[in-house]
Amino acid sequence: MGAKVTTIGFDADDTLWQNERFFQLTQARFAALLAEYAAPDHLAARLLEAERRNLGQYGFGIKGFVLSMIETAIEVTEERVPARVIRQLIEAGQEMLAHPIHLLPHAAEAISALTEAHTIVLITKGDLLDQERKLAQSGLGELFDGVEIVSHKTPQIYHDIFARYDGAEHAVMVGNSLKSDVIPAIEAGAWGVHVPHDLTWALEHAVPPKHRRFREIPDLGALPDIVAALE
Repeated sequence: MGAKVTTIGFDADDTLWQNERFFQLTQARFAALLAEYAAPDHLAARLLEAERRNLGQYGFGIKGFVLSMIETAIEVTEERVPARVIRQLIEAGQEMLAHPIHLLPHAAEAISALTEAHTIVLITKGDLLDQERKLAQSGLGELFDGVEIVSHKTPQIYHDIFARYDGAEHAVMVGNSLKSDVIPAIEAGAWGVHVPHDLTWALEHAVPPKHRRFREIPDLGALPDIVAALE
């Protein structure tokens, strides 16, 4: 079907292990704390606006999420939010940062099956310390030939990362986010394999591309066969 696949890039959060679930649980806690000031739907919309607005300053990850919650709490209460609420939001963020890693089905098996014949690279965005912690706790660290923690995922970023191996033409990028993992990788010249997750952050939604290098699988258990078919 084309050039031999030699490099496989994996997203981390909600591709290899659970992530968004903990954000949503914390957001529900946030809604409960602010219930007397704003309805849940209104609060969620205001928080999403803050997250979108703050991406350029805080980037992706738990710390930016907590700061956006605090900012939203100040706004919706017209600067009357109790200090105890701010403290509880900070504590919620600390709990998220300490939460154990829960691997998604077939994650370890899929990577292990592909390591012998391919270069395996983790390509994830977010807070450096948090992503390093999660990788260390996942037990998958030794399976990767390279780890790239980036602030954004763009076609140029993917081009530059895959250029350090055999180039994007010989690469596959695997992830749950069409917007960050799949579409920009395809635009860089790689294959893009979408592994949908039942919870995906609203800012990561996108329309599936109609492209010959796009594939979708139900879970990572199907990945080795997909990669073999591309070769």
